[in-house]
Amino acid sequence: MPGRGVERGADGLLRCSWGASPPIYVDYHDNEWGKPATDETAVFEKVCLEGFQAGLSWLTVLRKRPAFREVFHGFEPAAVAGMSAGDVDALLVDERIIRHRGKIEATVNNARRLLELHDSGSSLLELFGQAAPAKPHAPRTLADIPSTTPESEALSRRLKDLGFRFVGPKTCYAALQALGIVNDHLISCHAR
Repeated sequence: MPGRGVERGADGLLRCSWGASPPIYVDYHDNEWGKPATDETAVFEKVCLEGFQAGLSWLTVLRKRPAFREVFHGFEPAAVAGMSAGDVDALLVDERIIRHRGKIEATVNNARRLLELHDSGSSLLELFGQAAPAKPHAPRTLADIPSTTPESEALSRRLKDLGFRFVGPKTCYAALQALGIVNDHLISCHAR
């Protein structure tokens, strides 16, 4: 089925074409993307990084992820929530990350909103889990994969109502994919 959105790697395995190269993509595709996350910090990281990806390639974010983890304290929500305006200004000159004021400020804001969510007895993991599609699909080609769904649109509205930023429907859908709540590995992909 090569040519329909999957490629055969040097290891002989068929994988989604977007994850066939370079090696950093192969590793992410095979070992992380679409795997269920059960840790709230991991969910928070995915949501933040998907927000940073808006308008850019995921490869850019993936290459900068070690620096993001460093400057955002491993995406530990309480530590990120405690970051100051001075910390934000310092990040705006850190060439190791994506230097976008709105996205950096949204990460700090979202950590604060997440702590409020926890105080209310809920979690991001719970909110994202509630956005699982009622009828899962099994995409055969890349054209079968939507960029948004009614569930991602509802999740986006809910998060925005809670004060989260950079959580549009596309960002939410990408996070649902990355977190394994939606399985968008193509049906002929070995990782499915």
